[in-house]
Amino acid sequence: MSLFKGQEELDLTEGGIARPLFYLSLPIVITNLLQTAYNLADTFWLGQYSTEALAAISFGFPMVFLLISLGMGLSVAGSVLVAQHTGAGETERAEYAASQTVTFAFLGSVLLGALGYPFVRPFLAFLGASPDVLPGATAYMQVIALGLPFMFGFFVFISLMRGAGDTLTPMFVMFGTVVVNVVLDPFLINGWTVVRNAPAVGTVAFPELGIEGAAIATVISRALAMVVGVAIMLSGRRGIQIRPRDMVPDLAYLRKILRIGVPASVEGTGRALSINLLMIIVGLFPTTVVAAFGIGTRVFSVIFLPAIAVARGVETMTGQNIGAGNYDRAAEANYLAAKALFVILAAVGLFIFLVPSPIVGVFTDDADVLEVGSVFLRYVALSFGFIGIMRAFTGGFRGAGKTLVAAAISIVTLAGIRLPVAWVASQYLFGVRGIWIAFAVSNVAGAVIAWLWFGRGTWRDGDVRGPPGPAGADDVDAAISDD
Repeated sequence: MSLFKGQEELDLTEGGIARPLFYLSLPIVITNLLQTAYNLADTFWLGQYSTEALAAISFGFPMVFLLISLGMGLSVAGSVLVAQHTGAGETERAEYAASQTVTFAFLGSVLLGALGYPFVRPFLAFLGASPDVLPGATAYMQVIALGLPFMFGFFVFISLMRGAGDTLTPMFVMFGTVVVNVVLDPFLINGWTVVRNAPAVGTVAFPELGIEGAAIATVISRALAMVVGVAIMLSGRRGIQIRPRDMVPDLAYLRKILRIGVPASVEGTGRALSINLLMIIVGLFPTTVVAAFGIGTRVFSVIFLPAIAVARGVETMTGQNIGAGNYDRAAEANYLAAKALFVILAAVGLFIFLVPSPIVGVFTDDADVLEVGSVFLRYVALSFGFIGIMRAFTGGFRGAGKTLVAAAISIVTLAGIRLPVAWVASQYLFGVRGIWIAFAVSNVAGAVIAWLWFGRGTWRDGDVRGPPGPAGADDVDAAISDD
């Protein structure tokens, strides 16, 4: 039996739940793992390059997350609309939603990149980047800001295909572009000289660009992914189809996208701002702590891949089943996912708790960074299972169109709990270990809040499709008036 099944083989609105959720989520796990390979490759090569470069990317990553989060609401809205229209059998309306999402995501990313570029250096300085780290972090983020349309383009492709139930195609596209990034990274970071007629002076094939080279490699790879993704959607052979005639900006339909997407952007932006504000607290400690924090967050990005993937799968299943009117089936998918993720991530957390040092050692040979990073992982590891619970239910809220609820849960957990605990515990009680304690406390609290809120059942009135009718803006006003 194949581990992968295509969109034509999956029925998300009928039959069992565990198997289609598994087949839907597994390619997302691999896609996210491949996406994380960008960050891990950067972290590995920059860790070999210098501790300052590793600290620089530790400051740069939260800002990348912030820029992407500001625009992620558009891709979430597109995914939810495509999922609900697909579940209801409204193909033309699903295609119109996808086409409009691509248009506004591109326009929004160009605007965001242009506005963000001049504020890169002052923002990183505000976060507390030291004078020896600030130049590298600035160079990295300026390249990323200019390449934002390419990064957004591929994220939108992934979201729209997922909403239609196709998670295989983005996985294959991502694999190819990760290979490009992994190949380019060492050459652009360290440089490469081709020696001709030794012992004559060699010819420089790739200049040594340091941390800026890592950013250039990432943007080139994402640009290739975006081009391939758009070509696939224009062809209509896989997942969802976009049509040039439907891509003319429809400001009325934009209102509908924003009604769903703005809260999702608030969720992502709230997460990103919380991480950036947390960097201010981390930045009060030595560079070794900053580097260890960067390694720890990269490790988390891998460990939480199953939670993120299943949450995206739950988002699609919830959306399609609400579109089909199968509310009990949508609820069952959420509870099943929460239980499974708790068990899986709790087991992984126990393993990490027992052997953290070899994991941190993959990224650095600095003894001080290794010690601090190992303590960080050990403090947080036993709370991993609770992350799974929170992710599952917030995915369900998004699929139901209740993106504001998902945003509220994330902001309360991170800004309302993690940040205050981190500040008080690190500055007045336990030193740097107070930051690690804040992670564990907020993870448990977030799971409890999400579980209780989902149990209220308010997500059931989350149909955002609007009344039946032709694709386009005819249903926009009615949809906006619905809650």
